[in-house]
Amino acid sequence: MLHGLDSVVEWPSLLWLFPVLFMFHDFEEILTVEDWAGRNREKVLGALPPFARKALHASMFCGTRRFALDVLYVYGFIVVFTGMAAFFSFYLPFLAALSLFFLHAFTHIFQALYLKMYTPGVWTSILIVLPYSLYAFYRLISSGTADWGDIGGGVLLLLLAGPPLLVLLLKGRAKAYFQ
Repeated sequence: MLHGLDSVVEWPSLLWLFPVLFMFHDFEEILTVEDWAGRNREKVLGALPPFARKALHASMFCGTRRFALDVLYVYGFIVVFTGMAAFFSFYLPFLAALSLFFLHAFTHIFQALYLKMYTPGVWTSILIVLPYSLYAFYRLISSGTADWGDIGGGVLLLLLAGPPLLVLLLKGRAKAYFQ
């Protein structure tokens, strides 16, 4: 089945599908997060351990505009990383971003299961993010473009760059919340 898909999805299309599908996923979040947080804020904050409640408190008051701005920043990085892969065959940042996309899907699924309710982003995580990510990893490996070591390098880059970027994101939301 995947081999048949390989002949239909050309390499550049596979790469450029990443920013397109990222936006489909984030549109689900952008369109639902403010209303959802307003209706479920107390339940969510009450279900979190104290350290997570403190870190995510401002995010539960994040408006659509602020959330969309955060998405725009991430989208900019994804487009640049995809361009680096598509035009220069430099895949490490693309692999890091793809790994984040893949792992991020599980945060949505876990949140929905933990809270026993719909959470913004869960449907596109299941229907778009996981299938695309798995297929992209398969194509990268099966074509010889990347191997498990390269993917590990992408995950390592993600582990190094991700936490400081997450702190900046949360601080930006907190700053907006307290203004």
